[in-house]
Amino acid sequence: MARDIARSEEGKTSRRERKKVEMLFAHLKRILKLDRLRLRGPNGAKDEFHLAAAAQNLKKLAKIIPVPQPSPA
Repeated sequence: MARDIARSEEGKTSRRERKKVEMLFAHLKRILKLDRLRLRGPNGAKDEFHLAAAAQNLKKLAKIIPVPQPSPA
């Protein structure tokens, strides 16, 4: 049954989307050093994770927006 699901179109879509999410978590852990939460409690962990996600989103946004080149004088 699991093999049938994996071979289906929904299974392929699920695998592709899961790969994207896993890469984002790997980036958070490796690049942004989010391997360990430093704030205590569920609210502290949620806040820290939201800050890391916001930093990751800002980094992606900075790559999309073109930087204006200075005009030669």
